[in-house]
Amino acid sequence: MNCSHIVAVYFSPTHTSRRIAREVARGTGLGLLAEIDLTCEAGCDPIALPKDALILLAAPVYGGRVSPTALERLARLRGQGQAAVAVVVYGNRDYEDALLELSDRAKDWGLTPVAAGAFIGEHSYSRPSLPVAEGRPDEDDLKRCRDFAAAVMEKLHRCGSLEQACDFPVKGSRPYKALKPSTPQAPITLPEKCLRCGSCLKHCPTQAIFRAEDGSMDTDKGRCIKCCTCVKGCPAQARVFDTPFSEFLHTHFSARREPEFFL
Repeated sequence: MNCSHIVAVYFSPTHTSRRIAREVARGTGLGLLAEIDLTCEAGCDPIALPKDALILLAAPVYGGRVSPTALERLARLRGQGQAAVAVVVYGNRDYEDALLELSDRAKDWGLTPVAAGAFIGEHSYSRPSLPVAEGRPDEDDLKRCRDFAAAVMEKLHRCGSLEQACDFPVKGSRPYKALKPSTPQAPITLPEKCLRCGSCLKHCPTQAIFRAEDGSMDTDKGRCIKCCTCVKGCPAQARVFDTPFSEFLHTHFSARREPEFFL
């Protein structure tokens, strides 16, 4: 069973899912036909996927499930039965049902999952004083990406059909873990540090940040998904998200976890 190219599709506010997706794609040895970044793309037009390509899907885990915003955007995909690889990236706590969920949803989008992997990225709530998976994915993680990609390609070459390749277990439970209601919260802007450059506004995946009448940066708490890309990417360190969950994660989930593969 052969695929001539790979298409990487991802939602990645803090770029960890993007890094993982790119490294897995590179590790397959296939030509990267397209990279579809849905992070700031909130359109509704269907996205047709090329027939002869291997489709790589990558998304972050929020509370043991795939990010709802990621699922909304990935639902635009229109497959034609292509082989697909599902990848989730979590912040060192647990991915719970997210990988199974993404694999299941891939079928709804017309794809045929043949492998799945869970990787670790720096937690959105990590900060220098309370690090959680700081700096991940690191070089060891990227090597594991390549190992995973090689295993996927070996499986595809070994299997004579998609029907054979799609028969594999994925960790998780159905029904999926219930999503807890999200409390409206958002990072704040420190006015004494803010350069009013608009970088946070430009990179917010849900357009939750806006410029107030006085030119300062404000945030719609109802739209914010607490991805913290504005915090991690602010050139002046003027965006801050103060949550007690940072200390909880640092205390209980600092021990290094490793990627897991299912083929």
